[in-house]
Amino acid sequence: MTKRVSILGSTGSVGSSTIELIERQPEAYRVEALTAHRNAELLAAQARRVTAALAVIGDEGGYADLKRALAGSGIEAAAGAAAVVEAAGRRADWVMAAIVGAAGLEPTLEAVRQGTVVALANKECLVCAGNLLLEEVTRSGSVLLPVDSEHNAIFQVFEQRQNVEKIILTASGGPFRTAGREEMRTATPEAAVAHPNWRMGAKISVDSATMMNKGLELIEAHYLFEMPENRIDILIHPQSIVHSLVCYVDGSVLAQLGAPDMRTPIAHTLGWPKRIGAPSARLDLGRIATLTFEPPDAERFPALSLAREALREGGNAPIVLNASNEEAVDSFLAERIGFLDIVRVVEETLRRFEKPAARSVAEVTEIDRAARRTAGEIISRMK
Repeated sequence: MTKRVSILGSTGSVGSSTIELIERQPEAYRVEALTAHRNAELLAAQARRVTAALAVIGDEGGYADLKRALAGSGIEAAAGAAAVVEAAGRRADWVMAAIVGAAGLEPTLEAVRQGTVVALANKECLVCAGNLLLEEVTRSGSVLLPVDSEHNAIFQVFEQRQNVEKIILTASGGPFRTAGREEMRTATPEAAVAHPNWRMGAKISVDSATMMNKGLELIEAHYLFEMPENRIDILIHPQSIVHSLVCYVDGSVLAQLGAPDMRTPIAHTLGWPKRIGAPSARLDLGRIATLTFEPPDAERFPALSLAREALREGGNAPIVLNASNEEAVDSFLAERIGFLDIVRVVEETLRRFEKPAARSVAEVTEIDRAARRTAGEIISRMK
């Protein structure tokens, strides 16, 4: 049976990999909608390749280019934030939620409201609005499938929830795993995005370098698997072969292994509850020979402690953590602040906020905006 699919954030790394998998079996999928932020040229090319019914560009300034690129194709074009949300609400059997950052919250919620299967590649949705999103999942009967390699690994080996002792998220350690503070202090954006194992966008690559990405994943794991913070561990695993582990009360430890290729977890969610083929490299443990693990260095990577503190505090702390981090990373990529300043901005922004919980998406949005304003003020003093 043909599966109707939509991809929110199709031009990013996860979205592009999803397109690649769909193209391997075009007869198995009917693409309802593709959305992107501002890359109209690539969006139009993708829409033509998979014969999408609709292509939406979030940046309204790109509408003319999108319309021109789709001329004569019969593919509908639209633009603007509201149009992205409308695209997320189109009838589909499976939706890839891969819009980066807090901007992905509204579209993801709209997809969930349809009661469909949502492949979640946007960790910020759970970080900023975990309770609200999960309440909507329960109300609508939607199925939430984790796409992040770590959470997807846990999902694949998560049996008998009541007998789980703890879960362990693995982290590569990023490009600065063995770097000293001075090397990190003077790190350039080019060095920070040069991830040793994964091909990712600039923002998530910097998050990996600071290890804030693992902190956000810790918060995401708390919501996905109903696991308290003190039962979620993090291990540095430079080879990125063991993607995460689940420890059971009888001493068993189950792990999912695979090459560091996002097409594997994407294919798992796209085919779920069955499995489909993916062109990922096959794992050859004999050639790899050695897998190593080490605890993270909390002094060199303080983002991990900040994320744990935000989760323990609850309320709006995770929203502030995420928003201030996004602003700080943007400023670092623009070379307005240094690499070590990223975590300093987040820490100072968190200190300035009271911690009442957001009770609606509107409140999440307002807290997010206030945190960004505060982070911007802190950054301006660093120049």
